[in-house]
Amino acid sequence: MFKRILVVLLIGLLAWAYQVTQPPPPNVCGSPGGPPITATRIKLRDGRHLAYLEHGVPTEMAKYKIIFFHGFGSSRHDASFSTLEVVEELGVHLVTFDKPGYGESDPDPKRTAKSIALDIEELADQLGLGSKFYVLGYSMGGQAVWGCLKYIPHRLAGAALIAPVVNYWWPAFPANLSKEAYYQQFPEDQWALRVAHYTPWLTYWWNTQKWFPASSVIAGKPKWCRQDIEIISKLAGKKTNKAHITQQGEFESIHRDMMVGFGSSEFDPMDLKNPFPDNEGSVHLWQGDEDGLVPVTLQRYIAGKLSWIHYHELPGAGHLFPYAGGMSEVIIKTLLVGEK
Repeated sequence: MFKRILVVLLIGLLAWAYQVTQPPPPNVCGSPGGPPITATRIKLRDGRHLAYLEHGVPTEMAKYKIIFFHGFGSSRHDASFSTLEVVEELGVHLVTFDKPGYGESDPDPKRTAKSIALDIEELADQLGLGSKFYVLGYSMGGQAVWGCLKYIPHRLAGAALIAPVVNYWWPAFPANLSKEAYYQQFPEDQWALRVAHYTPWLTYWWNTQKWFPASSVIAGKPKWCRQDIEIISKLAGKKTNKAHITQQGEFESIHRDMMVGFGSSEFDPMDLKNPFPDNEGSVHLWQGDEDGLVPVTLQRYIAGKLSWIHYHELPGAGHLFPYAGGMSEVIIKTLLVGEK
């Protein structure tokens, strides 16, 4: 009798454990009871939709076409590169979009670095951006740029990675270097990344449970440096609709970002070949040396391995340096016309 009770309790415990680790289904835009569709969207090859915004000069008048990949916990409304005088001055047509699961873009439970690169290729084709276009990615959006360099290099006119998040488990990193950089992170972030890498199926549970501290970034308390804090204070008056960003659910937006960004990588960026062997384009990597979210030591190593990368290290800069006065203009001009 005791054994039977024990078995029943064990089964009940396993059932409970399974239930609490399962994320709720996404609240898809346009579905019954889901958020309304207010954005302009395209329909992709698999039936999903991508929401986007267009900025700058009209496509047919543009000299340069750029697709921007937003960072973690952001959306197509990240206008840091779209309200610049330089956009009009140089004749830039800029497209910002919601990554799958964010904002009003449909979730993609099968999202990978390759799938998002192919999504962007399709977005460019449907918007008539031409045979080649530029890609620019900030923070977690930088990993999508690596995916474009891997899977659609023939479509790129140039690329910029701005404080791109790195995966500590990329094989080319020396073990001692990645370990040292990893342990520079807050303990709660070390655990959140371990879960995303080794047990991705627990990512939702880990970042929603109350027993242990979850990701500091999700909690809104990341490792900011002095410049970051100054920039945050200056941006404090600007309104952002945070609820809109994860309105379809945190799992298919920010948690999926973590699983793709820190999971088992499909490729190692340090194995990539120069996509512009004849100097018909360029790839730039920008990094602040006081960035508390992305260790500068790993970016230096990447730049050292990939001699074709134009590496720009900014003294005293943190993770939010693109929002510092004039910095976005510098990044855009350097990418498009080579000015510094």
